[in-house]
Amino acid sequence: MRHSLLLIAGLAVAAPLHAQRTLDATTLPTRAEATGWVETSRYADVMEFLQVVAERRSDAHLISMGYTSEGRSIPMLVVGADDPSPEGVRASGKLRVYLQGNIHAGEVPGKEALQMLVRDIASGTAPESWTDDLVLLVVPMYNVDGNERVRLTNRPRQHGPIGGMGQRPNAMDLDLNRDHMKLDSPEARSVVGMMNRYDPHVSVDLHTTNGTQHGYHLTYSPPLHPAAPAAVVDLLRNTAFPRITNAVRDAHGWEMYYYGNARSLPNGETGWYTFDHRPRFNNNYVGLRNRFAILSEAYSYATFEDRVKATRWFVDEILNWAVDDADAIRSAVEAADASVVGATLPTRATFEAADTLSTILMGETVEEPNPWSGQTMLRRTDVTIPTQMREYGTFTATHTEVAPLRYYLPAEVAPALDRLAFHGVVTTVLESERTVSVESFRIDSTSVAPRPFQGHNEVELFGEWVPGQQTLPAGTVQVEVAQPLGRLAFYLLEPRSDDGLANWALLDRWTSEGTYPILREPAR
Repeated sequence: MRHSLLLIAGLAVAAPLHAQRTLDATTLPTRAEATGWVETSRYADVMEFLQVVAERRSDAHLISMGYTSEGRSIPMLVVGADDPSPEGVRASGKLRVYLQGNIHAGEVPGKEALQMLVRDIASGTAPESWTDDLVLLVVPMYNVDGNERVRLTNRPRQHGPIGGMGQRPNAMDLDLNRDHMKLDSPEARSVVGMMNRYDPHVSVDLHTTNGTQHGYHLTYSPPLHPAAPAAVVDLLRNTAFPRITNAVRDAHGWEMYYYGNARSLPNGETGWYTFDHRPRFNNNYVGLRNRFAILSEAYSYATFEDRVKATRWFVDEILNWAVDDADAIRSAVEAADASVVGATLPTRATFEAADTLSTILMGETVEEPNPWSGQTMLRRTDVTIPTQMREYGTFTATHTEVAPLRYYLPAEVAPALDRLAFHGVVTTVLESERTVSVESFRIDSTSVAPRPFQGHNEVELFGEWVPGQQTLPAGTVQVEVAQPLGRLAFYLLEPRSDDGLANWALLDRWTSEGTYPILREPAR
């Protein structure tokens, strides 16, 4: 017997068709397990798997987070709540944890590990505290359309699954992990809508690495944007990651560390570089929403089975930490939601070098042929090479602005208003004209990227804010920065932001005359 209905989260859900019953974990293998780690799960496999799990528990509900560009429903399993609606989940008083796999559909360990996780919860073999103290919002397969484009040649040199895997972008050829600010895809709007409705305290985004051959089974990252709340980032760096790393090492003997790639520097040093601070990336975006974000990168050259194991163990320890540190997580979120009006915040940033060298575990691989495609795969060996290098794992501002009291937008700037609404930024409309002391941004010059990226030629504006008085007509849209999403609003609306609306060329129509269409009222 199966659930027969999937509807948008918070609107309606299918009720379980029979009472909870015990599930033997060994009777419900994932497609990866059932094929001896040769294949990865398809959409139909995941839907069937989640439906079966949902039938086994009265507090597990299969709903939809949203839709893909090809019209497929993105399944989300809500576990640990009697009422899976946003209102019901919030009313439970439990800490909310969002677990996401497959944003890049060739990076499949998260998809398999999350199915195994919910199976173990349904069978009663997982710690009861995970559902007694937490509500889990589980999306094993975010990039559904990309998941269905399986080829043996996707993700070259990655060690399996040898039966093929999905592609990196979605069906629109967009990298969904670059779409959190501009929101061009229905998938990005779906996940941001979920965040607005459910407001998870902790979000986990599960990937697989590219590049450097190192000695870690998995690497991780907190939010990297230098404007991310210190209370959130510090708790991750000083408490969560050390605890999780030690727990996995003690239990399984595998090493994990901060995400990085090794680069040779002109001064003869080697640098361990993280990726990018901009909030187009999931973990950085969640950080600008004042919430905990954890990026996981299973090692590409570990076997498919080992990548799934590492991912699962990492998620397990995240949940153990979330249970034990729930009060500290809530306190950090509350502190982060405080007003940023008057704070100096970065609009552009660059890598920051650590003061001292660190010991990074480098690794070695051997070549193996994929027996079906003949392509070369790399397989990690158990060799680890401790190597001294300088870490570039954080960022420092190269340009800053003082967060204003509020912004004013003309009603005709539809692309900006659309994005603000989807992000959940609160706006109001002036009912009558008003004369205010504001600043307008005078554009001196513009630099446009010669090649499009994700369908946009990115733009950098140069100029200065100029004070003056203006009479704003009725219908002008007002954005208060003193709101929980004030950091995000600031970064979307500042003209010099390296990932804002102007950067994505969404305001080009209104900047051609040398004036930025958005005004700001300075903090008093």
